[in-house]
Amino acid sequence: MRHLSPRAAISGIGELKPQRRTENVATMDLLMRVSAGALADAGIGPDEVDGLLVAPQVGETPQHVPATVAEYFGMQPSMSNMVDLGGASGPGMIWRAAAAIAAGQCETVLCVIGNHRNPQPPRASNRNPAREFDTPFGASGANTSYALLMQAHMAAHGCKPEDYAAIAAGSRANAQNNPLAIFYGQPASVEEVLASPMVASPLHLFEIVMPVAGADAVVVTTADKAARGPHRPVHLLGAGERITHRAVSQAPDLTSGPLKPSIARALDQAGLTVQQMDFLSLYDCYTIMVAATIEDAGLCPPGKFGKWLQDNGGMGPDARQPINTHGGQLGFGQPDLAGGMTHVVEAVRQIRGAAPDRQIENCETALITGNGATMSEAVALVLGGAA
Repeated sequence: MRHLSPRAAISGIGELKPQRRTENVATMDLLMRVSAGALADAGIGPDEVDGLLVAPQVGETPQHVPATVAEYFGMQPSMSNMVDLGGASGPGMIWRAAAAIAAGQCETVLCVIGNHRNPQPPRASNRNPAREFDTPFGASGANTSYALLMQAHMAAHGCKPEDYAAIAAGSRANAQNNPLAIFYGQPASVEEVLASPMVASPLHLFEIVMPVAGADAVVVTTADKAARGPHRPVHLLGAGERITHRAVSQAPDLTSGPLKPSIARALDQAGLTVQQMDFLSLYDCYTIMVAATIEDAGLCPPGKFGKWLQDNGGMGPDARQPINTHGGQLGFGQPDLAGGMTHVVEAVRQIRGAAPDRQIENCETALITGNGATMSEAVALVLGGAA
């Protein structure tokens, strides 16, 4: 009989006594109690957990589930995911945890599932910081929360509205080289960005992504099989991930986010520096997101992104380090959660040398970033062409 090579082992377990009914019990509290038991059984503390796998029954939202749990637990995992396989979710978590450990993304993964059985309507099952400390005071929705981040960034560093508007203008300019972009044929100057309606001060309408329908897909295979394919292989050279919070009221820092350690880890795995990146494919749901990412990547000191963009020669394919040549989400559009994947697809095009009308010369490496919730969930990738 063939056995799998051991890559990981189970070191702790936890279980709660089943109850036919619960009264005014929060799912999050059940998850906390059973997780504490599993960690105690393993003889480790919560600070030793750097991976988190959860199921979707948290209740607040179908999105940001790992971030909601991590925030409640006070964890900042470097690998996290939601596993939704029905009754197979538990076993599915185990091999995913082992795979993440083998990939070097984490060392200790907490896998946790549970749910309440409160009578309807539930009174406490959805309790979490976002519902208790953000929404009742008006911080509901992404526009308000990202406006808060932008206000904090401006106050801390003295950045001007024109600095952020230049990002939106640069994205629109890049979109003019991409016929698929929603804003193809509709450029916007810095002045036009600042003249667009104020949505949530200091964010103007053109500094916010336009939701669109769409989809993106990527095929990942072995290096050997990719080498036999019809296109130049694009290799994953490094990856990093971090969650720091879910609700903006719980953010450890309003001017810097989890992309900072994520990017550092991805570059370290790749053995490269950010200055060696030929292309920057940066998640851009709002202009403040790009500003903070440029700084968190170490391209410039905090508060100096505006000058860096000027010295960089803008964002186009002829810039020193081009940014979001497909238009980014600010110029291309945000097809829901596929918005982050558009940055991966564009990086692959550039490294393949297959980006007509916007091809970067000699593009060999790319940094891709992804962002979830309110600068809360972060993933960074370094991609490179074949040697």
